Amino acid sequence: MSEQLLPGYIIRRGSLLERSLLLKFMQRTYQDLFPNEDFSHLEQTVKQYFSSDTPLWWVEEEGEQGSEGAGEQGSNKKSLSCAPHPPIACLWVGNVIDQVHGNRHAHIFILYVVPEHRRRGIGTALMRYVENWAIQRGDRQIGLQVFQSNKPALNLYNQLGYQTQSLWMVKFLSAEK
Repeated sequence: MSEQLLPGYIIRRGSLLERSLLLKFMQRTYQDLFPNEDFSHLEQTVKQYFSSDTPLWWVEEEGEQGSEGAGEQGSNKKSLSCAPHPPIACLWVGNVIDQVHGNRHAHIFILYVVPEHRRRGIGTALMRYVENWAIQRGDRQIGLQVFQSNKPALNLYNQLGYQTQSLWMVKFLSAEK
């Protein structure tokens, strides 16, 4: 079942059968940030974490689902999508345990909007949607990880009141001694 997210866009709950489409969106997300890398390993992430306990939502352009001619362009439809238009955004959420207080809360695995639909309020609407979902299920916070180089995402999250709680640090090791 879908509902309107914003004028012109609907949001619908994804299904476990859409694993391939989720993987495609994850790969696009990372390729936008790191265009010269191979992200085939993300298949393992989806295989390990995508389940009925980790909800997925798709945003699609609102269309004339019941109107004449809606099915005439069958070759343009994505076989993994039930809607007349392919998804233009994705939101995948998991669960984590707050290591300080021990409470379960939502954690955003991925939020991605295709470039042609950015700067239209879709990211903000998705964040508000997931915040309402988390509140309804009793969560007291939402977590996410964002690359420091992803300035548009950082700006969005800062504008919505997200704050840095911890820093994830890495050190690249060399096998040479």
